[in-house]
Amino acid sequence: MTLDTLDLMDPISIDAFANRFLGSGQALHILVNNAGIMANPLTRDARGYESQFSTNHLGHFQLTARLWPALQRANGARVVSLSSVGHRRAPVNFEDPNFERREYDRWIAYGQSKTANALFAVGLDEIAQRDGIRAFSVHPGGVITDLIRYMTAEEVCAYGVVDEHGRPIIDPARNMKTPEQGAATSVWCAANPRLEGLGGVYCEDCDIAAPVPGDSKELRGVRPWAIDRGFARELWSLSERLAGVRFPTAQDISSTSAA
Repeated sequence: MTLDTLDLMDPISIDAFANRFLGSGQALHILVNNAGIMANPLTRDARGYESQFSTNHLGHFQLTARLWPALQRANGARVVSLSSVGHRRAPVNFEDPNFERREYDRWIAYGQSKTANALFAVGLDEIAQRDGIRAFSVHPGGVITDLIRYMTAEEVCAYGVVDEHGRPIIDPARNMKTPEQGAATSVWCAANPRLEGLGGVYCEDCDIAAPVPGDSKELRGVRPWAIDRGFARELWSLSERLAGVRFPTAQDISSTSAA
């Protein structure tokens, strides 16, 4: 096993990592875009992009594009993007994704980025399946990790996910999981043969999630704005422009969209 590092808010770091991997000549059979930040104060990357959108979506978009030759080489790769039930908080605001003209709300920004993760899977699968590559998005469940570092202890307690001693409550039936339980759906999407011939779907609890109305209060299911193909194509165009990258087969999405 070889370990390496990159910074998803730094395009140069992403490219350097991808070049090192491509230089190895290896095929890439499984890519799990798992990194992320949540509900942090307004921060911008060097390009001026809002940090949650930059880290959670644009960085993974660029990474996947740069690793494309290795994914093609696998002759049957899968790309898994970590979304979240947090996507229920907001669709992607295509007019102002980086909060340049609207007031910053850290939870709306997080929700937008998680919607973008799901839409990326929809858009990627649409162009990638002709190369034998399928894409999925995943809600891992409520897992207490360092992702909550920008939340106060009071905020965490208010969500009812820790006990009186500050220890995580584990109850998968109520969407509260250990890290291992949370990783299960990512592994299921990456390797389960039941998903052969499928892609572009949002998954939870080792299954394809059910669509729910946008105003649903349930902490399960996928909202309509996270699986809309029109939104996925719009996000694709926006992401190419903001990240300054194009997938080798990205021109195909224009003809697909016009069909």
